[in-house]
Amino acid sequence: MLRALLLDLDGTLVDTPQAIVDVTQGTLTALGLPPADPQAIKDGIGLPLPVALAQLIGTGPAGAADAVEIYRVLWRTHVTPRVPQLLYPGVRDGLSELKRADLRMAVVTGKAQDGADSTVAAAGLQDVFDVVLGYTSVANPKPAPDIALLAAEKLGVSADDSVVVGDSTHDLEMASRAGMRSIAVTYGALPEAALRAAGPTWVAHSFSEVVRIARGLANVRSP
Repeated sequence: MLRALLLDLDGTLVDTPQAIVDVTQGTLTALGLPPADPQAIKDGIGLPLPVALAQLIGTGPAGAADAVEIYRVLWRTHVTPRVPQLLYPGVRDGLSELKRADLRMAVVTGKAQDGADSTVAAAGLQDVFDVVLGYTSVANPKPAPDIALLAAEKLGVSADDSVVVGDSTHDLEMASRAGMRSIAVTYGALPEAALRAAGPTWVAHSFSEVVRIARGLANVRSP
């Protein structure tokens, strides 16, 4: 039985992996640093921004404060206004279909809470989600299970009745550690082989496929 979906944002609902690469490279340039390997940047998607940037510039998270501020200014300027156009195909209609099927839905993202809220608002999806959680809402971010467990608690569902949907190994590990099933989406930041190696319960190649899996688990007939 399925009662709730816990969905990642970047690379799952919103096609932002390339934007993340571009903004990160712009941040490094502003700091006078050489560009990073694009896949190394994508591998950090899902981690808190201070952690991901610190890994790239070789400092601890506290040492990445300047990089974080530059990144956020660039993101708000160049990416946030484009979020409505960056939703993956099938996301808007698919989420509405799942809502009509009485599934509870939460966003569980590696963005800070203000970034999570602003992205959901920019996408016009506030009315779809029952809960929106960023990493700053919990003590331990992905891949720790904290944010998934908090989302389930707020939704009033058990881990057994919840499924995590994400495009990174951080999402899949979080799901496993929370005792939840998971759907890995292959159209986001990571290659399918890397996702399969992390042991998802299902693999989806489009958001429409996510919807089909979820409706089947919820035992809801498609119209």
